Amino acid sequence: MNHRHLEASGFRSGARPEGTSRARRVRTGCRVRPSLLAALALAAVCPAAFAQSAAAPSIRTGPLTLTFGGFAELATIYRNRNQTADVGSDLNTGIPFRDNPNSQVSEFRESARQSRFSLLAQGQDLDGVRAEAYFETDFLSGGVTSNSRQSNSYTLRMRVFYGRVTTDWGLDVLAGQEWSLATLYKDGLYPRHEDVPLGIDASYVVGFNWLRVPQLRVVEHFDRKLSLGLSIESPQTVTANGINAAGLPAGSTFPPPGVDFQNSGDAAGLLNPTTTYTTDVAPDVILKMAFDPGWGHYEIYGLSRWFRSSIDRRSAIASGGGVGAGLILPLLAKVLSFQASGLIGKGIGRYGSAQLPDVTLQPTGGLTPIREYDVLLGLIYTPNPLLTVYGYAGREKESATYYNVGTATYGYGAPQFNNSGCNAGSGVCLGNTSSVEEVTGGFWWKLYRGKIGNVQFGMQAEYVERTAFAAVGGAPSASLFVGLASFRFYPYQR
Repeated sequence: MNHRHLEASGFRSGARPEGTSRARRVRTGCRVRPSLLAALALAAVCPAAFAQSAAAPSIRTGPLTLTFGGFAELATIYRNRNQTADVGSDLNTGIPFRDNPNSQVSEFRESARQSRFSLLAQGQDLDGVRAEAYFETDFLSGGVTSNSRQSNSYTLRMRVFYGRVTTDWGLDVLAGQEWSLATLYKDGLYPRHEDVPLGIDASYVVGFNWLRVPQLRVVEHFDRKLSLGLSIESPQTVTANGINAAGLPAGSTFPPPGVDFQNSGDAAGLLNPTTTYTTDVAPDVILKMAFDPGWGHYEIYGLSRWFRSSIDRRSAIASGGGVGAGLILPLLAKVLSFQASGLIGKGIGRYGSAQLPDVTLQPTGGLTPIREYDVLLGLIYTPNPLLTVYGYAGREKESATYYNVGTATYGYGAPQFNNSGCNAGSGVCLGNTSSVEEVTGGFWWKLYRGKIGNVQFGMQAEYVERTAFAAVGGAPSASLFVGLASFRFYPYQR
């Protein structure tokens, strides 16, 4: 298996799997009936009919070919500063300054919640037109009854679930939940070919640009060398935490009365009532071109976004967006590769792993997009098919965005804000994040690879540093060390 498929769900190939031959079905003594439930039941009661290929187990059921993927994982997590977090680290405000008691307490956890299952259902070719559906899930979701005390009852979540139609003339249409088109790809713009960092941490790496959101995507693959795609993606806005109005006159409020930019979810409307949702006006729009000339993979894209607040029942709309690019260079074929990706613009914080804010509030209650850039570098070394070593370095950096009105200062990152208690152990610590940087590295080692699948062991060490804007009391910083280990069993892959 190629080293760039190690993070994957268990089935990431875009190739059409081979089905079970009629001769194989006869030898097993089982009959495949044309229904999904019958096919799944067959896999349980007649495993010989199911296990045609250790590399990509597929079964035919009526007009469909079903391919299964996924892995079971036991992960251990150590942090030198407590975040009360599972296998996904908080790469921004969860890194505590010294005034927070959590900065003096370490954390250890074990988790199986990243264990994953995937299913690819592919139809038959109809005069050069093919349809498929893909589903991928794990347990990194917490319901109101979820806990880690006696029975870990964490909930199943939808990572990816989409339908897709492809044609012999290059048209590729996808609808459903999928990785954002802003994500770096290994080749072309093909679903399940995303270049996701190989680490264990479910928050990936600082500087990695990604979302998994509902979208409508249309891509034209002109040939194997050139792809052009347009994606219309579900919006949400990350509003600055730690917004302050220093010197606000007595009796005044911030934001002013009559301003609305986010609300708690309506349980009756099937949204989460314990979190907030922004009042968005339009989808995010991404236009991307990918080029594969024969050596390396290259991408460039543009991103457009819109943000809205309501001021005295009237909409105030601001626009943002950015330009991104990425590349993957095979320095030594199948042995050593280098990658780089980046995004620069305003209102793009949502697309970074550190989740820096997209916008801050104006004195009037309007929203102002914050300027930011993200960058990620990576090096992947595969000395042999059983061992992959990886290293990444990333940074996400924002610009201070604030307003002075009389003696009052509004916004994010203003030098008049108070950081005097961040390193003192008490007092005020606004600590608006200016930048987050990370260096991480690790390895995956295939302990076993055979007919029953493969067993992999991995270890990762990451160092993250969060720095606040300079303000009254200085520019405090905080660091986080995370050590992770993972045992994974991929029953569907060699």
